[in-house]
Amino acid sequence: MIQIQPSTHPASAEERAQRMTNPGFGRIFTDHMVVVPYKEGEGWGQGVLKAYGPIEMDPAASVLHYGQAIFEGFKAYKQKDGSIATFRPEANSRRFNTSAARLAMPDLPEAIFLEAAKALITQDQAWVPGAVGESLYMRPLMIGTEAALGVRPSNEYLFILMASPSGAYFPAGVKPVTVWISDDYVRAAPGGTGFAKCAGNYAASLVAQHQAKGEGCDQVVWLDAVQRNYIEEMGGMNMFFVYQENGVTTIATPELTGTLLPGITRDSLLQLARELGYRAEERKITVDEWRAAIKSGRMTEVFACGTAAVITPVGHVKSKRGEWSINKGETGPVAARLREALLNLQHGLAPDTHGWMKKIVG
Repeated sequence: MIQIQPSTHPASAEERAQRMTNPGFGRIFTDHMVVVPYKEGEGWGQGVLKAYGPIEMDPAASVLHYGQAIFEGFKAYKQKDGSIATFRPEANSRRFNTSAARLAMPDLPEAIFLEAAKALITQDQAWVPGAVGESLYMRPLMIGTEAALGVRPSNEYLFILMASPSGAYFPAGVKPVTVWISDDYVRAAPGGTGFAKCAGNYAASLVAQHQAKGEGCDQVVWLDAVQRNYIEEMGGMNMFFVYQENGVTTIATPELTGTLLPGITRDSLLQLARELGYRAEERKITVDEWRAAIKSGRMTEVFACGTAAVITPVGHVKSKRGEWSINKGETGPVAARLREALLNLQHGLAPDTHGWMKKIVG
């Protein structure tokens, strides 16, 4: 059981309301967090819910030198009946442990993962915003904490769960982004950590993101490390391409090769797309095909997906190979329909036929 030690200085209702007026994404945090220690030979120790705040760490902690750090992201949503539910947390728990195994970190039992989420959401339920598109973003984190400079897996770890109220990602309406196709950098290589949600993947991506900004773009599109022609991801999001041929709408997403993150939103959209009558495919897609299919009119939309933004349309592409626009830079009907379907399900406005929502409060 998670031991509950409530904060002695939680935000007042007035302070909380002020901080939640325009929370953005990942900028403010709730009153509490959950921490669970691990020690080799003893396993996972007593989990504690306590006041959110700094953690003490030895300067020789493994994570600071050798990067043993993984994380996840999932959300809690207000439902139409006033209850609170999370979206597919079991899937996040499984992926968390897949990442842990890749970085030689210990498996965290699903029961601890889910119990920590329930304890934190229940304690800080007043921080869950209520409008469609708003949510309480949950950030599980595991780091190596042993004070030792030998290049080997840490013998001690800390699991931390924090929560951050998240406003609508596009408060003024969904806005298509401009992307830069990176030929100079790659996100992941075969045999590497591309499928894991580890901190190092994101640190190594920042230089390419900076390059994209310098080219007047919002995001970077990653290509495969071998051929430098197969599309992989957009920033930290999975990509989808919409085709219209002979009256059939097909959405295609790059197949999972071990270098792509197996997105939970990606998996959910593949299932929802088929239920909405679209054909859904997982396959390799090249830059040349992307450009040619846009030019011929076969491809009508492109969008990326992830936990934070749900769906982000792509309106314009820039690269060293040229540039092109998609759907006149506007959000397409397929992306809009899929986004609405997923948000309605997450907020309890549509039936949850998959059992994806896990009620926490109410």
